[in-house]
Amino acid sequence: MTEREFRTVGKAVRRVDADDKLSGRAQFTGDMSVPGMAFAKLVPSPLPHARIVRVDAARARAMPGVYAVLTADELVNMETRYGSDKKDRPVVAMDKVRFQGEPVAAVAAVDLATAEAAAELVEVEYEELPVVSGIDAALDWRGEPVHESNLCHEYGYEWGDVDAAFRNCDRVFEDTFTFPMVYHYAMEPHVCIASYEPGRIRLWTSAQHPFLVQAEIARLFRLQLDQVQVVVPFVGGGYGSKSYTKIEPLVAALSREAGRPARLALSVEEAMRTVRRHAAKATIRTGVMNDGTIIARDCVGYVDTGGYTDNGVRVTERLADRMPGPYAIPHVRVKSYGLFTNSTPAGSYRSIGGPQAVWACESQMDVIAHALGLDPFEFRVKNLVPQGEEVRRGKRPIEGDLEAALRSVADAFGWEASRERAASERTSGPADGGVKRGVGFACAVTNSGASPTSTSLARLHADGSATVFIGSAEMGQGSRSAMAQIAAEEMRIPYEKVRVVASDTAAVPWDRSTGSSRSTTLMGLAVQGAGADIREQLLRLAAEHFEAFPDEIDAEDGQASFKGETVAFSALVREMFGGSGGELIGRGYVTPKHPSGKLRQDPVFWEVSIGAAEVEVDTATGEVRLLRYYSVSDPGKAINPKQVEGQDEGAAMQAIGHTLLEEMLYEDGQLLNPNLVDYRVPLFTDLPGEFETVLLETGNGPGPYGAKGVGEGGIVCVAPAVANAVFDATGARVSSLPLTPERVWRALREQQDA
Repeated sequence: MTEREFRTVGKAVRRVDADDKLSGRAQFTGDMSVPGMAFAKLVPSPLPHARIVRVDAARARAMPGVYAVLTADELVNMETRYGSDKKDRPVVAMDKVRFQGEPVAAVAAVDLATAEAAAELVEVEYEELPVVSGIDAALDWRGEPVHESNLCHEYGYEWGDVDAAFRNCDRVFEDTFTFPMVYHYAMEPHVCIASYEPGRIRLWTSAQHPFLVQAEIARLFRLQLDQVQVVVPFVGGGYGSKSYTKIEPLVAALSREAGRPARLALSVEEAMRTVRRHAAKATIRTGVMNDGTIIARDCVGYVDTGGYTDNGVRVTERLADRMPGPYAIPHVRVKSYGLFTNSTPAGSYRSIGGPQAVWACESQMDVIAHALGLDPFEFRVKNLVPQGEEVRRGKRPIEGDLEAALRSVADAFGWEASRERAASERTSGPADGGVKRGVGFACAVTNSGASPTSTSLARLHADGSATVFIGSAEMGQGSRSAMAQIAAEEMRIPYEKVRVVASDTAAVPWDRSTGSSRSTTLMGLAVQGAGADIREQLLRLAAEHFEAFPDEIDAEDGQASFKGETVAFSALVREMFGGSGGELIGRGYVTPKHPSGKLRQDPVFWEVSIGAAEVEVDTATGEVRLLRYYSVSDPGKAINPKQVEGQDEGAAMQAIGHTLLEEMLYEDGQLLNPNLVDYRVPLFTDLPGEFETVLLETGNGPGPYGAKGVGEGGIVCVAPAVANAVFDATGARVSSLPLTPERVWRALREQQDA
């Protein structure tokens, strides 16, 4: 066979869902309706911490048009608690409430207005308890804890002799940084329709992990997996907010109680009281020599997981894994703690634990570089883990050349020239003496939390077209298009002839989840395997047709050729089945025992993150303007380069939110800003004038054609890069996010008074 170039992979092809989404034909869960469907409304707790003394739903049940009211008393003949890391979240509150907005009951009615009116009639009597508010309160609590204690999980690791190493260092630095609670703000809040029938439950839901939801619902209602069907249409954004199981158990239980399908669509305010990102506090102590060599690092981190665990165990561990940074440090000790508080339960959010850890690590790297009189960029380069060596003991070695990646971003950004220009302006004074410019840098590697388990099926039809079946949810990231590209490449057919069917557990094969940058890598491998299976079948059929050996056949553009003769794939399928019908079926399996051998180490891959920022700071008001931001994305092999750039820039834009604007504000357990007016997300006017992604295609990923996941790396370096640029401009170090004008102004005043 002759060597070939990629025909589809690596091209910026048109997305397979573009026409449906542009025309409005695309169906989201909120667009759907089921015959006989009831409309649901929650009865939320107004208190963040209280015992439930009495729930009286008699008046609500008696209201015309009300089908059912679900309370804890109706949770019979089923399991009552669910969760991804621990089964501690009740379907509706039982015994006590642990955060403001926790559902105590739910109403199903003929229409939404009736459901809302009935929800107002449900009477709940509470015995109020003291509120555990924030990390410090959880650590030093004397009253009744959120659960049996306020400790959700603890984790740590150590190598070297840390205490002895600190005694031998020239300088020791210790700094503490805090990261706020933030909300995902997906365009589509949580929506679910459930239809409970004896021996069968069907769900239509905006979930990222349909098969995990299926398993959880089956466990809760004591059914077999084949008795639970989960259908995920298009999802209007997730970013982790729709990971694992959220509102589905409540809606299924309400449908059971009402005796008909039930639909629950959360408002933004209700969704903000359903899931958020973990707030964090991290203290890092670092010992260095005067030449900038890092000798020892001791890290202690805390994450606020709210009222229930969700995936707080994994976030606690990921925070710890990422706090020391991508540096070769001979002596390391890390401890992390997940804590319960009386606030919205925290769950997955793009790069779990990553932004919190990197914010602390990379801010302190600049503190150290400044104190030692070193270039912050060269200080990082000096201490990077070399390619092929372990960044965390016992885990997968670093695949790529981090120094080359750093230098590529620095060159594209013009690091040296930018530093000199900013320093010159500060010395000479810009036209407006109150406005100062600065540049900042940050880098990290984050361990993908992806589980290496996925399956796929492909069908090559008698007309030469193909259908590919995957379990990945399409939530805007373009997974259906990427899978179509991989399938077309493997089957040697045009991209336009591939259709992708996704996310119906009754129709598609099993996939672990959609998140943690895993789909292109792991579902991509499964699709590649299914496509390769079909191609091998075609080559065998072509060999029979031409009376040749399979390795003598060339296959391309939907046809096989041998010594100048060609035959269409469709003709080969018809020859096999002896008529106009028939199809070939290909299978792809991905497990830790994948033949490539690349999936046997933890993590599946390291995702590189590098960012360089230039800012302007108004020293009179504290306002920070982000002028330029450059980021790196290392997809290994970009299946669709434009989608890779979009993922990286989308992640960076979300990070601009928690860097400059976003923070969920609580007072005595009450959420103060659960709306777009009081909780501001970035606008297009907040984007930097120069916003660039530098693509590095090293081909060293474990996925198809050397690909690896992207989408999380872009979010972790923005905050420290911007804060470091603010420091470069003003000399003021801000250790708490977001960098609001007031917070920066106060840091400037403190710096002047020091």
